[in-house]
Order: sequence, then structure tokens, then C-alpha cells
Amino acid sequence: MSCIWLGLPKSGTLADIMMTLRSVLRYALTLLVVTPLAVAQQSRPAITGISHMCVLSHDLAASDNFYGHILGATKGVDPQDPAGVRYYFSPTQFVEVLPLPAEHTISRMACVAYNTTDAKALRLYLTAHGVDITSELKQGSDGGSWFDTKDPEGNEVQFVQPGKGPEISQSAAPISNHIIHMGYLVHNRKDEDHFYRELLGFQPYWFGWREAGNVDWISQQVPDGHDWLEYMMVGDGSDVPLSHVDQAQLGVLNHFSLGVKNMEEAVTLLYREDRVTPRQNGPQMGKDGKWQANLYDPDGTRVELMEFQPVTKPCCSEFTAKSPEN
Repeated sequence: MSCIWLGLPKSGTLADIMMTLRSVLRYALTLLVVTPLAVAQQSRPAITGISHMCVLSHDLAASDNFYGHILGATKGVDPQDPAGVRYYFSPTQFVEVLPLPAEHTISRMACVAYNTTDAKALRLYLTAHGVDITSELKQGSDGGSWFDTKDPEGNEVQFVQPGKGPEISQSAAPISNHIIHMGYLVHNRKDEDHFYRELLGFQPYWFGWREAGNVDWISQQVPDGHDWLEYMMVGDGSDVPLSHVDQAQLGVLNHFSLGVKNMEEAVTLLYREDRVTPRQNGPQMGKDGKWQANLYDPDGTRVELMEFQPVTKPCCSEFTAKSPEN
């Protein structure tokens, strides 16, 4: 424990002594305020992976069929929002389906969320670095905690310290038990890099393009795991002009990906059990050398099935970090 030398004058008036005491008190209060702030600035709690994506639904029954039957996720209550429903792929990863509000934009993505080992400390860390936190630390009925902020693109970003997740139903047949990445529209790479890479510690994973000279996809892994965020670039320098970003295109850009070990087996299962959506495409080989196939929920949000490992050389760039294995 630190000691503070009072440094009282050996002689002097009562006013001199009181002035010295006031100076010492101000110094002690400064230590109490600055020390936790300095610690928060230097220490970022681990960000271990993806927690969930929040999607908006105009038809909750249709969404229930998609996430519960077609994707095979386990349905559960929503400890964050009584109007929502969670569809779990594992005890710590899920999709949160929320009713489409009367006043809405063309986006059907309401939030993205990442898991952390200490939500309270991460909130302190971001506050110390000047990030505008948009909520207090909240507690869920499952024992979890989280807070909200926004990234430079205006996306609502949650950081979640998971509570006790549900047991995955034995009767469920999830097509995957791992959300390996989320992607969303990005206009300004520099601003997003400041938030995700410089402040949060995300690391480069891979980048690619449809046509040489552009950059369309930039993947950044979480700092303490192998899940990743994919910048879906639009505007100058990408293959997608801003004029093409309507609701349908935005549903393609704002997506999440479920990892599968074998694409042929996964797609065969969907067809055999009549779990294929009316709108779907693939399988096809992705630019990153991984097999991919796309399904779409009733509101147009894309769900990308993707093999964990590349099976051929990727275009554009090499992988600079290890891929998730299962």
C-alpha cells in the first residue's frame, strides 16, 4: 500500500497547516481516480470469439422455421429482451431474433456481439480510451453481463460475458455448432481499423477481391480466438458501388457464417431432410479457397455455410493466422 508523506510545516499558522492538508487531500484523491484509469488503459480483457448477431424479423413464425428447423438451432428465451428469441448453436453462440419495429431502415441487422472474459473491465478499458459507451453494464437472467457501444460505421456492438447457456437439445440437428465469422458493410476501413484493430486488438487474417485492383473483403480475427470479422467493403476501391446497396444487397453483406467440416455432407443433410430454403446458392469454391454455400432467412439475411479449412490456395493474399478447426 502506498504511503503519503504529509509534509506538515514544523511551524506556522493554522492556516498554513490547513492549506498543506488540503493539498495532500487533493493529491490523494487524484491517485484514487487516476490509478484505476491508468490500469484500464493498459489492460484489455480477452475477446475470445463471436457471441451472436441480432436480426430483425417481419414474421417470427417464418424465422422460427428457418433458424429452428432448417438450421436446427435450439430455441431459447432471450435474457436480454423479452420480445426476442434466441436460437443456440452452442451454449455461448446464437442468433437473437427480434421483431421488426414499425419504424425501421432497410437493414435487418440489429447488432453484432463478441464474447469477452470480463465485460465490466472491457467497458472500463474502452471508456478510458475515449469510446462512447451507449449503455451501462447490464445483467441477464442467465447470469451473463454485457454492454453496448457503436463502431465507427454506427453498428451496435455488444460485448458479452456469457452466463449459463442452455443445454443443446438432444433432438436438435444443428447444421453447425460454431459461428466462425460475421460480416457487415464497411465504408471506411481506416476508421474501422482504429476501433477493431488498434483499440480492441483484432488481427489480420485474410483479404480478397472479385477483380484485381479492388479490395472487397478484409478479415480480422478476434485477438484471443480464431473467429473473425469480415469487412464487406462498399464504395470506392471495392466491387460494390454505394448505389447498389438496397435491402437485398445489404442482406448479402450483413451476414454470419456457420462452420462445417464437410460441405458435401452438410448440403446432403439439408436436402435429405427437406431443410433447403427457397433462396439459396452453392456450394461453390470461395476466393479464400474454402467451400461455401448460402442460405437466406425470410428477411434476406444471408447465412453462409463454410468449411473450416481451405482446400486450395486462396486468391489475393495468404492466411496470416490459424483457421478455426471445429
